[in-house]
Amino acid sequence: MATDYDAPRKTEEDLSEDSLQELQARRSDKNSGVVDEDETEAAEGFELPGADLSGEELSVRVLPRQADEFTCSKCFLVHHRSQLAFEKDGMPVCSECA
Repeated sequence: MATDYDAPRKTEEDLSEDSLQELQARRSDKNSGVVDEDETEAAEGFELPGADLSGEELSVRVLPRQADEFTCSKCFLVHHRSQLAFEKDGMPVCSECA
C-alpha cells in the first residue's frame, strides 16, 4: 500500500475515532461477513506451473516386507523392528502409535 508522506498526520485520538466509526459502519452492514464466491469456481481458475502430470507415469520399485520389519496394527505402516513398542494380542504396535 502506498503511503503519502506529505499528508497531514493523524493523532491517536483521530485514529481511535476513525476506527470507532469504521466498526459502527461494519456493524450496520449485515452482509459484510457473507462471501458469495464458490470455492470450486475460484480454484478452477488457478493453474500451477508444472502441475499437469496427466501424461506422466510413475515407476516405483516396491519391496516386500523384510524379515526385520513389521506392520503396525494401528497405523498399518511398515517399520523396522527397532520401532516396535509392544505387541497387544499378538498384534505389533509401533513406538509412534504407542
